[in-house]
Amino acid sequence: MMAVPGDTPDRPADSAAALREAVQRKGSFLGSIKAVAWSFFGVRKGRDHADDLARLNPLHVVVAGLLAAALFVGVLIVVVRWVVASGVTL
Repeated sequence: MMAVPGDTPDRPADSAAALREAVQRKGSFLGSIKAVAWSFFGVRKGRDHADDLARLNPLHVVVAGLLAAALFVGVLIVVVRWVVASGVTL
């Protein structure tokens, strides 16, 4: 385990408890998708961000982020293939 400045013997237990509590939050998966979508767009109010941190399940946010990234890459691939197939030249 990597030492963190200011780390104390009770800190790892506190971190583990905080993580367990965060994963047990009842935030909806749809709410996580909305938060990730706003993050991809790059516009988010500070108050909404704080609400998301308190309400959303971090596991849902990670899964929604991975799905959004895969969708984004898939759309880029489709657009590039469409442009290349159309025979556009510069």
